[in-house]
Amino acid sequence: QVQLVESGGGLVQAGGSLRLSCVVSGRTFSNYAMGWFRQAPGKEREFASAIVWSGGDTAYADSVKDRFTISRDNAKNTVYLQMNSLKPEDTAVYYCAARGFAIATMPNEYDHWGQGTQVTDSS
Repeated sequence: QVQLVESGGGLVQAGGSLRLSCVVSGRTFSNYAMGWFRQAPGKEREFASAIVWSGGDTAYADSVKDRFTISRDNAKNTVYLQMNSLKPEDTAVYYCAARGFAIATMPNEYDHWGQGTQVTDSS
């Protein structure tokens, strides 16, 4: 049983920063590609970023490119999403997800999901 637990969400003013974390347990973390998705109220879940198991390849949605940075620490079974220059439209529940090996950008390509962490613009 693979479990993913996100943390780090909260209230933040426009222009501020947050770092989300996702801890994975239950399987060998280093075998997984990890993704971050987000879902705003009334909208579909959308891709934000992903990282391959080695950390050597990453992907970003155009909406977050140059503002968000994904990274992982396989020794800690943790993936991070550093979010800078936050905008009101970044308000959403952020989910991390895991799949075997290769990066993917569609939610239905991921096998395991966390419960999500809320990021809200407080401006």
